[in-house]
Amino acid sequence: MSDRTFSVVICAYTEDRWEDILAAVASVRGQSLPALETLVVVDHNPVLLERLAERFADLRGEVRVLANAGPRGLSAGRNTGIAAAHGEFVAFLDDDAVADGDWLRHFAEGYGDPRVMAVGGRTLPLWASGRRPYWFPEEFDWVVGCTYRGLPPGRVRVRNVLGGNASFRRTAFDASGGFATGIGRDGDKRPLGCEETELCIRLSRAVPHAVLLIDDRAVIHHKVPSTRERFGYFRTRTYAEGLSKALVARSVGSGKGLESERRYTTRVLPAGVARGLRDALLGRPGGAARAGAIVAGVVTAAAGYLLAGLRARSAVAFSHGPVSAYAPAPTEGGAA
Repeated sequence: MSDRTFSVVICAYTEDRWEDILAAVASVRGQSLPALETLVVVDHNPVLLERLAERFADLRGEVRVLANAGPRGLSAGRNTGIAAAHGEFVAFLDDDAVADGDWLRHFAEGYGDPRVMAVGGRTLPLWASGRRPYWFPEEFDWVVGCTYRGLPPGRVRVRNVLGGNASFRRTAFDASGGFATGIGRDGDKRPLGCEETELCIRLSRAVPHAVLLIDDRAVIHHKVPSTRERFGYFRTRTYAEGLSKALVARSVGSGKGLESERRYTTRVLPAGVARGLRDALLGRPGGAARAGAIVAGVVTAAAGYLLAGLRARSAVAFSHGPVSAYAPAPTEGGAA
């Protein structure tokens, strides 16, 4: 296991997260299984690029700072990191998250079977207020980029990993191409997602014997700012998820594109509503509010999906070509 080399990619876009970015890099440097390198990819922000290059100038080789070589957005930033990576495996960590010390070691253990092409982990929320909002259902923790209630425990096979806490064999991208641009986040614009879902489905088609896993021991802690603890963000994010799912369905078909979502909607969410109503009957705080939030989340996601379907003819095009197209120039950022 010790000979499995990991390149860790952290995508950043704003100076507002300066301390978070430094904490994310520090958590990678403190791994019990050392990373071969950490690649910090800056999304079209020259000031942040130069500032990070100066900050890590003394760590050349261990920490490299690169400019996103593709169009603005998280997908192209990740593709830039993949193209520049030297490791046998590429891991992704959000710029506002920190990884537990054995994060990479648990990822590495999952690759004992050569059929395993991706291993994801468990993401826990760090609420800005210090506690979960009383109305916020655990079934919707994906709204804030975290692992949600309904995923099976342990090390289990899944359709897709979650992009902010995941790793892939480098050869997975050779087989399937990179993350699709036109899906996923673009700085502070509407909070779209699902780029990792689309990639994983495409990977499974390109490599039919591929196995994708989640190991809940590979833990990261993801900051949730106060703006994302509000119901307004919850509503906006669930609506955007509906839009994103429609884009995924366009790319890979609604069968695979919505397979897991059907199980989630018909099994996990009804159980969550029942749990909330039971808590309300027992006088426990927030039960009715959580049940109501689940219903609202389903309705807004469905509205986004249906609206995207109506706009399909004029929907944005997306590409998932070879990641080599995103290879950065060797002197970008002054720290390549």
